[in-house]
Amino acid sequence: MTTADFDYVREYVRVQAAIVLEPGKEYLVESRLHTLARHEKFASPDELVAQLRAKPQSDLHRKVVDAMTTNETSFFRDIHPFEALKKGLLPEIIKRNAESRQLNFWCGAASTGQESYSVMMTLAEHFPELLSWNFKYIATELCQDAMARAKAGRYSQLEVNRGLPATLLVKYFARQGAEWEFREDLRKRVDFREMNLIKEWVWMPPLDIVFLRNVLIYFDIETKKTILGKVRKLLRPGGYLVLGGAETTLNLDDGFERVAFDKTACYRVKQSSGKADQ
Repeated sequence: MTTADFDYVREYVRVQAAIVLEPGKEYLVESRLHTLARHEKFASPDELVAQLRAKPQSDLHRKVVDAMTTNETSFFRDIHPFEALKKGLLPEIIKRNAESRQLNFWCGAASTGQESYSVMMTLAEHFPELLSWNFKYIATELCQDAMARAKAGRYSQLEVNRGLPATLLVKYFARQGAEWEFREDLRKRVDFREMNLIKEWVWMPPLDIVFLRNVLIYFDIETKKTILGKVRKLLRPGGYLVLGGAETTLNLDDGFERVAFDKTACYRVKQSSGKADQ
């Protein structure tokens, strides 16, 4: 891949999705473009990039952005956030919202859906009463192909083997040929929406819990600050933001305070900061 082609692709991806592809990532970009070129019937990544240059803002450009997004995920990934959800976050919020019987949850960068369905299984297993509340679960994703898979809720044997206990597989999935399909009644409770975190956000209600895990690591500092500021304004008083293990609000947004739940660090809006601050 030529330096000029690499720079063209990484600049377009940066502008459209704020994903930072540093010099040294040429192999990664070329590898992913090889796969896309083969799928789109181009002879090589060079030919694909030539088409991008010749026809700006085509559907092919969107597919390139999708190809550069990382959709690595698994059921109950890193397990500790789900333990925090079960033992700390949800019991606290249930107590606080007992009168209103309302719970609003957002999963950003939902990928192919495993994280959202892990949350739904946690609710159904340990807090089934929440399913009769005024419960909204919004899951957003930039990559259209990943979102389509999430909505379908179908997974290969390899995918269900990653993190999903056999007891939950039997209880919440049905075999459909070579795949496993997540239970329809719970699947329909998840509102999957297409959304680009650096562009206009879809409407969301005041939120009690935000899972935005392993997303900020792909952005530059200013983009991280912008996203955290938007999240802070959406959280209810006492609501929680859950980030990935390598992510933090420290030195990015001082409107948050860190709260530890066993082996998981969560973040909530400081009472003194107020949502009007930015």
